[in-house]
Amino acid sequence: MNGRLTIIGLGPGDDRFVTPEARDALASAEALYGYGPYLDRVPRRDGQARHSSGNRVEGARAEAALNHAAGGAHVAMVSGGDPGVFAMAAAVCGEIEAGPPEWRTLDIVVVPGITAMLAVAARAGAPLGHDFCAISLSDNLKPWDLIERRLDAAASGGFVIALYNPISKARPWQLGEAFKRLARHLSSSTPVIFGRAVGREDEAVTITTLDEAGDAKADMATLVIVGSPETRLITREGRAPLVYTPRTSAEASA
Repeated sequence: MNGRLTIIGLGPGDDRFVTPEARDALASAEALYGYGPYLDRVPRRDGQARHSSGNRVEGARAEAALNHAAGGAHVAMVSGGDPGVFAMAAAVCGEIEAGPPEWRTLDIVVVPGITAMLAVAARAGAPLGHDFCAISLSDNLKPWDLIERRLDAAASGGFVIALYNPISKARPWQLGEAFKRLARHLSSSTPVIFGRAVGREDEAVTITTLDEAGDAKADMATLVIVGSPETRLITREGRAPLVYTPRTSAEASA
């Protein structure tokens, strides 16, 4: 029997964000692999093995799952959000590229999920209504000067920017520096959205401006969206404001 590795996105938090395809894939797997807090979100099933691991061992986790699948098993790798966005699908593909030939014969299936920037954007309105990009502020796997160049390019190019991995105990300064970098290109009144733990009980969404944004509003459970020069904020009496980026660029009507 040919082995299979299914890489599954669990969405941003609550069980209601898990797609039917993901639910079916989880139910049919013989074994689950994943970061501990993500595995904890998956209901236990009799006879289904679970292999939990830490946050910074993605390569080893992928290798273990691939070896298990190479024995003919149907294995599932769980990932938060969407597995292809700064997550486990890329880690698995990287191990396959560098690994033994038998890994290339496995059935590899990637099941999409709702990534954090989509969940946060939906809470705020439509900030991703026009061109946007996503940048991880973690410099664990790339140098900080590369992140700075990408922030410069995205802001000067007029993109709305979703910032993943904005801050952690080991990286307490990057988000503040990113805001300073973006302020070279963007107005101080540019809308900024902090979405923390969207889809969970402790969800919190804060809408502010670039000059008022500070790193104290974020942690590793936070996704930050920084608007473009065209992003707008609609105030509503007694209700949270709406943030949106028009689908038509101002340059199109100039």
